[in-house]
Amino acid sequence: MIKAVISGTGLYTPPATIDNDELVQAFNAYVELYNERHRNEIERGELVAMEPSASSFIEKASGIKRRHVIDREGILDPERMCPHIPDRSNDQPSVQCDMAVAACNDALTRAGKTAADVDAVIVACSNLQRAYPAVSIEVQAALGIDGFAYDMNVACSSATFGLQAAVNAVENGTARAVLVVSPEICSGHLNFTDRDSHFIFGDACTAILVERDSDVADGQGFDVLGTRLITRFSNNIRNNFGFLNRADEEGVGKPDKLFIQQGRKVFKEVSPLVAETIQGHLASLSLTPDSLRRMWLHQANLNMNQLIARRVLGRDATEDEAPVILDEYANTSSAGSIIAFHKHQDDLVSGDLGVICSFGAGYSIGSVVVRRR
Repeated sequence: MIKAVISGTGLYTPPATIDNDELVQAFNAYVELYNERHRNEIERGELVAMEPSASSFIEKASGIKRRHVIDREGILDPERMCPHIPDRSNDQPSVQCDMAVAACNDALTRAGKTAADVDAVIVACSNLQRAYPAVSIEVQAALGIDGFAYDMNVACSSATFGLQAAVNAVENGTARAVLVVSPEICSGHLNFTDRDSHFIFGDACTAILVERDSDVADGQGFDVLGTRLITRFSNNIRNNFGFLNRADEEGVGKPDKLFIQQGRKVFKEVSPLVAETIQGHLASLSLTPDSLRRMWLHQANLNMNQLIARRVLGRDATEDEAPVILDEYANTSSAGSIIAFHKHQDDLVSGDLGVICSFGAGYSIGSVVVRRR
C-alpha cells in the first residue's frame, strides 16, 4: 500500500517589513486626516471620530510585532493605505507565480528532488489574483512540470485542505509527487484604515512536497498518519469581494469588500472547536495528546493558540511544543501553520509526533498528524 510522506517544505519571505511602530504612525496620521476632513460631520453627530491605534495594543491583542509585505510604501502612505503592486502584462509571470516558484524550488531542493519528479501542483490560498487561467497551471508551466494543476480556496485552512488532496492523490496513485503551494498576499485584502484589524496580516508563500514513501529515503521527512477536515458555516469572518461586485455599484468600495471579522465571536467559537478536532483526530489514530512532540498551529493570534494548546494538552504548552512565528510574520492566512512547520522541524527525531492545524473563515479546520521518519 502506498503511503504519503512530506519530504520537503519551502518558504518565500518578502524582504520588506513593517513593524508595529511604523504601522501605527501611518494609521494615526490617517486618523488625523480623516477627522480633520470630516470635522463638520463629526461635530453634527453624523460621523464618529476615528480613534488612534498603539503598538502596545497590537502586541497585547495579537502577539504580532512586525510583518513582511510585498510593498510597504503604499501601506504606510496616509493618503493611500494599501499596497502598491503594479499590474503586470499577460506575458509576464504573475506576482503569485513568482512567489510560488521561489517557495517550490526551496521545497524541491530540501527534498533532493527536481520538477521532473513532480506530477501535480495545487495552489491553495485565501485569495487568487485572477479567476482564470488557474495560477497553479501558470506555476506548473514555470516549473516545467508535466501532469496537472488546480487552484483551491478554503481561506486560512487552504494549505491543510490542499495537503489532504495531495495525500489522496499520492496514496491512490494519481500522482507520484504533489506540490502544495500557498502564495498569500494578505496585505491586498486587508483594510489598513480599520483600527481593529489593520495590523493582522502579512505576506508570505509556503510550499510542501508530498511523495510516495517508496521514493523518500529512510529518515527523511514526515509520514502522514492521517488528515481530518471540518467546516461550519459562519459569517463572523467574511470578504465579499467578487466578480458580481460591479453588478451593484452601491457596494463598490464598502468595507465588506475587504477582510472583516467579529474577532471576539471567532475567538470564542473557533478555539474549542479546533481543540476538539485535534483531540478527536488523535483518538481516531489511537494516539493521545501527551504523545505529541509539537503542534504547528495556525498563526492568527497568540492568545488563541495558547488557549487551543492548553485545551488539547490539559496544561500550558511551552514555546517548544507550540512554536510561534506570528510575532515576525503576523497572520499569513493558510501559510502560517506551514511557516511554523518549516522553521520548527529540524530538531525532531525519528518517531516524534506532531500535528499541523489551521483554522479560519468558513469556519474551516484542517488537521494533519505527522510522524518524523
